[in-house]
Amino acid sequence: FHVIKMEYMEEGECRTASKILCCQCAVPIEPNPANTCVACLRTQVDITEGIPKHGQLYFCKFCERYLQPPNTWLTCALESRELLSLCMKKIKGINLVRLVDAGFVWTEPHSKRIKVKLTIQKEVNGGAILQQTFVVEFTVNNQMCDTCRRREAKDFWKAVVQVRQKISHKKTFLYLEQIILKHGAHTKTVRIKEHPEGVDFYFANKSDAKKLVEFIVAMVPCKYKTSQELISHDTHSNTYNYKYTFSVEIVPICKDNIVCLPRKLSQQLGNMGPLAVCFRVTGSVQLVDPSNLKVAEISSNLFWRSPFQSLCTPSQLREFFILQVELADSKDASSSEKFLLADVWVAKVKEVGISDQQIHTKTHLGHLLNPGDTALGFDFTVANVNDSNFEKLKPADLPDVILVKKVYADRKKRSKHRNWKLKKLNRETAENVSSCTDGDFGDFMEDLEEDKVLRKHVNVYFNPPSSGQAKEELEDGVPRIALEEMLQNLDLESDPEAGAMAMD
Repeated sequence: FHVIKMEYMEEGECRTASKILCCQCAVPIEPNPANTCVACLRTQVDITEGIPKHGQLYFCKFCERYLQPPNTWLTCALESRELLSLCMKKIKGINLVRLVDAGFVWTEPHSKRIKVKLTIQKEVNGGAILQQTFVVEFTVNNQMCDTCRRREAKDFWKAVVQVRQKISHKKTFLYLEQIILKHGAHTKTVRIKEHPEGVDFYFANKSDAKKLVEFIVAMVPCKYKTSQELISHDTHSNTYNYKYTFSVEIVPICKDNIVCLPRKLSQQLGNMGPLAVCFRVTGSVQLVDPSNLKVAEISSNLFWRSPFQSLCTPSQLREFFILQVELADSKDASSSEKFLLADVWVAKVKEVGISDQQIHTKTHLGHLLNPGDTALGFDFTVANVNDSNFEKLKPADLPDVILVKKVYADRKKRSKHRNWKLKKLNRETAENVSSCTDGDFGDFMEDLEEDKVLRKHVNVYFNPPSSGQAKEELEDGVPRIALEEMLQNLDLESDPEAGAMAMD
């Protein structure tokens, strides 16, 4: 007898992968709903049909933005997520397939071509899923956006900011100009035009003009009002087209001005004397009483509630020769770290050696003046002042002279020795309008040398003297700007926004 052994096979071992023949080319393939191999299926079905392989992108070379239809311009870097999203929105029919992957194919940056590699899937022939990879090429065309076109035309504006200071000398306006340059508040202007009492800033958008107004209000004491003019009206869509005007008026007070305060305002400032000297104008008007060293800061709101004017202009100041200086007792003056009260005897420079007349006055410049120095002051004995607040003062309470500032050296000599310069706004000058005189700008540059606090808000650029320029030594004690406070490497040609430089 033969014994037959029966062995049981595992279930997994008895099953083998079955294959079928392709109905087109008879190649063994795994079963699929189409009963066709991938190669034959691709020859019969193109899942990219209906998807364009070429597209157009519009690029503004001035602001480096791409157009997203209909009217939106986007800032996109090359091979960025934002640019890929913009390209995908330009491809029609991509929503009819399943997107698996998308990415950029490297191209030369100057080739004006952008290639996007896409991998998609789609169900074909009763359930078979076919995957395919292809490239869509975009041609980049140059087109100027509306903002840049209006800016280049220089004759279109949506809003204008009119900055005015109703005074003959404009030190405060020059200070504001330097702050605008430092913070770049003028970069979005379409046009800058100079007028007799100030400058107009033109903008393509109302929001940009509003930002400049808010910047000016935060930097200098001023007030503003807004108006609008209807340009056109579309009755079908009920839309209106306006032009907006922001009128900004800066307080008519500058550094080294002598003012007469209204009686009510003088009482609000702690019974400060009516006659005061303005020693700085930044975010507020800062005054000092030369008779007792009381210092006050007048904000913009406080000034416009009780406005006052300057009693004199810089051209009306006269030079006085210091004969004698006696520091006053600290008990007779208010405590101040910036000034020192002193009794001084002065004489007019033109009368020195001719007349023995001496004029006594009190001054806040006791820490600067010495016998033999020269100072600028206002002579009330020969002045004709037209001011309503000044007319209310008693003649017995008026000083003969109020000293404003010390004269350190000859202006031409200081100008030749100056090794720094300032930027100026690149603006158009209207007809019959002259810009700020060299005297006003020279006074402003001297103020920067003498006031460290004022200098912190201004960009000062190093300007080495020419090799052939003669070097004249200045007297000791003349204020100068240290090299550490100056900015280096100023190239006029590489910075078109800077405009012309202030020449000595």
